[in-house]
Amino acid sequence: MEELDLARLTPEATPAALAQWQRGHAVGDERRVHGRWLGPVPFAAVAEGAGTEVVDATEGLGLAQWTIRRAPTLADLVAPRLAVLMVGLNPSVAAAEAGVPFVGASNRFWPAAIDAGLVTVDRDPWTAFVHARVGFTDLVKRASPRADGLTAAEYTAGGARVRALVEWLAPAVVCFAGLTGYRSAVDRDAAEGEQAERFGGAPTYVMPNPSGANAHASRADLVAHLTAVRKLASAST
Repeated sequence: MEELDLARLTPEATPAALAQWQRGHAVGDERRVHGRWLGPVPFAAVAEGAGTEVVDATEGLGLAQWTIRRAPTLADLVAPRLAVLMVGLNPSVAAAEAGVPFVGASNRFWPAAIDAGLVTVDRDPWTAFVHARVGFTDLVKRASPRADGLTAAEYTAGGARVRALVEWLAPAVVCFAGLTGYRSAVDRDAAEGEQAERFGGAPTYVMPNPSGANAHASRADLVAHLTAVRKLASAST
């Protein structure tokens, strides 16, 4: 079984390192992680965000060892001081299988993000992460064909996980892609646009869900929202 020694990484670099491993392995593959975890959020939450699950854990004398298993979901792409952290509702099955958020043929996120100048390469989250400092996560990590099956408990737990992530890594802006998800997890009375209250200490924006199933928002609307997000990020750095 592959092993990862946490002494070789800073806590802030660990989520992306786990995501890189998840990207190259099949669902069900396992890896052992050992060492001293010094991050401000529990390691299990980091593992969950990285698209894995902890299936075994032992601790003693200040050191720990975990066995993580590659899960059928997307991995977060997160790091300190991102320009924008995009927060989706939950991964579609197609997105989880492709390893690309917002990947559906009818999803308009990537074309709109390119038009808005937020990213430069279509459906390439790693290029966006490395070169444009745009990161990705989801309120709920469980992949499903539709988001309407998500539960209130999942939204509550996911909102707490993402808030802790934002407090830790301090993106310039956090953008929620979907008003329904934001209302379910954060503020039931919210409207689209920049929010008066910061989420996890970061300037916060709520845009329409870019899914093709959302007929209430045109591609032009999405471009306008993502342009506002890009400008808010520039003003916040």
